Amino acid sequence: MFTGIVEELGEVVAVENLGDASRFRLRGPVVTQDAKHGDSIAVNGVCLTVVDTADGEFTADVMAETLNRSSLGALSAGSRVNLERPMALGGRLGGHLVQGHVDGTGTIVERTPAEHWEIVKVALPTALSRYVVEKGSITVDGVSLTVVDAADDYFTISLIPTTLALTTLGIKEAGDPVNLEVDVLAKYVERLLGRGSADLADLTDVEEIKEMDR
Repeated sequence: MFTGIVEELGEVVAVENLGDASRFRLRGPVVTQDAKHGDSIAVNGVCLTVVDTADGEFTADVMAETLNRSSLGALSAGSRVNLERPMALGGRLGGHLVQGHVDGTGTIVERTPAEHWEIVKVALPTALSRYVVEKGSITVDGVSLTVVDAADDYFTISLIPTTLALTTLGIKEAGDPVNLEVDVLAKYVERLLGRGSADLADLTDVEEIKEMDR
């Protein structure tokens, strides 16, 4: 579980094509300080498993499912990436609950600079738009952000100087893809509301209903 508060702007060192998968080697001295084999690190919002670490770098295998659902397949040596270690129990939750399970990709449509911040418009798949609400949370390339405006096929976010300087969102351009993860709580609520009444209607025994409540 992550918070969407990026710890480090890392870099792709090498990408090895394995046919239906890829092996990434990434540089991230901060996130590898205490990382070991089997640990998780979010790369542009995608939860990856550490294969090994050495000299401030780590490797991770990326399966076809991840390559198909995220923008990691477009990365190459020299690409900058947002890195975050999992949150520690008992620590501060600075952003929101992020799983590192990408729901789809969006595309930066336009950037509108202001004096002290920048408004970024992002197109998203219409199937995800129902989970995006004004003043709600969304993860863009692993960065926890607050939605400014929400429409059927796009949303906007406001980026402060810190986010622009310390994450890849400061260097992304119009037309660039971004990984999107919507709020998992919204998906659970939708699932429960869609099935709850029908499930209860099928129960005729009071004891069965009591058992569900437990």
